[in-house]
Amino acid sequence: MALGPIELEAWSWERAEVRQALRARDIGAVFRYVQRYSGASQARIATAVELSQGRVNEIINGRREVKDLEVYERIADGLRMPDDARHILGLAAGREKRAGGVAFDLAAFPEVVRVYSSQASARAEIRQHAAAAEELDVLAVRGLGLIGLNDSLLREYCLPRDQGGRGLRVRVLLLDPESPATVRRAAEIGESAESLASGIRLAEARLRELSGDVQVYRYRQLPTWRIIRLDGTMFTGAFDAGWEGHESATYKVMETPHGPFCRGFRRMFEALLDGAERTV
Repeated sequence: MALGPIELEAWSWERAEVRQALRARDIGAVFRYVQRYSGASQARIATAVELSQGRVNEIINGRREVKDLEVYERIADGLRMPDDARHILGLAAGREKRAGGVAFDLAAFPEVVRVYSSQASARAEIRQHAAAAEELDVLAVRGLGLIGLNDSLLREYCLPRDQGGRGLRVRVLLLDPESPATVRRAAEIGESAESLASGIRLAEARLRELSGDVQVYRYRQLPTWRIIRLDGTMFTGAFDAGWEGHESATYKVMETPHGPFCRGFRRMFEALLDGAERTV
């Protein structure tokens, strides 16, 4: 009888070491965790992911790497990866019907047009949108990698036009360095509260140097979403205990007439803005 996909308990995919392996695209480590948590042999894994046992052995022992998207897809399908695991790996959500219900289907939600394994993977596309945009909204913790430093992802586009920039209308929401949420967030990422607060204040100071239409605000809630909005296009990622927003899967979301995601993220941004303290 033909063997189907390998089914792991949901908690297996939620373990920090498994998620780290997925983010690093370390399939050898993923296979080793599958062996540990399911008891599957190399031969069983090979059958599930449609690879030879010899190739699975080479991957597990670090003698071969997986590079082809089609192979990643076969591995994700063969291991029945849940959608959040697929996203961390840089793949679109599954289209099959899972035991928990109908899987998230990109065809049903055309707003989500692409999923990147991290913000770094989306860098070129973010900058491409920034080069043509008129408005920029940023929701971050400290924003140094996005806009706070000279070599930040988006800073050059925020300069006035007479300085070679785009002259964007910019609104930035940063975590209040004096809030309890800063202390909690620092503990989550293994950083001192003083260091995190100093980074936020540095970002504010550097944003204050930008002339033009730049507004900076402090919010006091524990960060959950990281947002870059460039006109009608958003790049979003999630903050979680153990990693920062730029390390998580990054979703490219396009504004559509009836889609819930852009509308929801914009509504959340405006609500945070209403309760925030303006500092710049």
